[in-house]
Amino acid sequence: MKATQKLHEMGQSIWLDNITRGLLRSGTLDGYIKELSVTGLTSNPTIFDHAIKNSHDYDDAIHQALQKGEPVEELFFELAIEDLRQAADLFLPIHTLTNGVDGWVSLEVSPLLANDTPKTLAAAVALHKRAATPNLFIKIPGTKEGLPAIEEAIFQGVPVNVTLLFSATQYVAAAEAYLRGIERRIAARLSPDIGSVASLFVSRWDVAVAEKVPQPLRNQLGIAVGRETLESYQWLIASPRWQRVFNEGARPQRLLFASTGTKDPKASDTLYVEALAAPFTVNTMPEATLKAFAEHGTIDTNLYLSGKDVLTSFANAGFDTDALASQLQVEGAASFVKSWTDLMSCIASKGEMLKAA
Repeated sequence: MKATQKLHEMGQSIWLDNITRGLLRSGTLDGYIKELSVTGLTSNPTIFDHAIKNSHDYDDAIHQALQKGEPVEELFFELAIEDLRQAADLFLPIHTLTNGVDGWVSLEVSPLLANDTPKTLAAAVALHKRAATPNLFIKIPGTKEGLPAIEEAIFQGVPVNVTLLFSATQYVAAAEAYLRGIERRIAARLSPDIGSVASLFVSRWDVAVAEKVPQPLRNQLGIAVGRETLESYQWLIASPRWQRVFNEGARPQRLLFASTGTKDPKASDTLYVEALAAPFTVNTMPEATLKAFAEHGTIDTNLYLSGKDVLTSFANAGFDTDALASQLQVEGAASFVKSWTDLMSCIASKGEMLKAA
């Protein structure tokens, strides 16, 4: 039995952190579903940038649309929604079988709107309506400006993947925004059955401290934060306030571990997957990590110190993890903007190249 199947049977959903038309057309994604227990998929601007830059699969659509004078951002969403609808169709049997717990794909609102709550909300609602796909999440950042948009989007019935979370504190704030939206739906006599996940970014912690951390603590901070956040997640969904909304027909907002590809070439390529194997959570893996785990991964949650002990060790070593979490969220938002700008430039330059040809 492959390690991916063992992980799935243990109760953690495996999602692929990638999408390209090549994956869809070649049957590779379908193969991952059937052979590697993949039950969902996430996307982001960097993924689409690489997909468009490194293939000719999008050339005809880009050439035709830009010849008509279509704005680049509008064209991108056309391309992305087309890909994600095809992926969503592949996952729809899983979505149906699990009654909406699993089988999701994700599409991100423009990162340029991250500091504008009303525009983020309007974009989320518009993309949800435009995609018209039952198993598609709209990704909204869990920033200070994003939290009110998350609450209102949930209230309006938009399934949300909360992104850019880096700590248990940030996760709890996002979970409470989701819960407020559900409670408002219950009060308004609307169905509270609105799906959501909260995405905690893991490996960026270890990248941020790599040059400063003592050798015994290398590559342990991301796991420690992940485990601390898992404890908060488990406590929240067992709390009376959450149990009340479950009693009304709501579903838990699942914790998702994102950015789980190992960045340190000296560390195990399945480091974060093995250490954060937990039932009723999601791990969205880059393609290389998925293949590596299927080939030689193991599930052993006793490899590392508890999250609390490791975080105490980092505090004793002079690291302010609360401040670092805030810094990582700000830097993550800036990175998303750069990726978005690169993506728009990639589409425009490819259009010019095709026009000249």
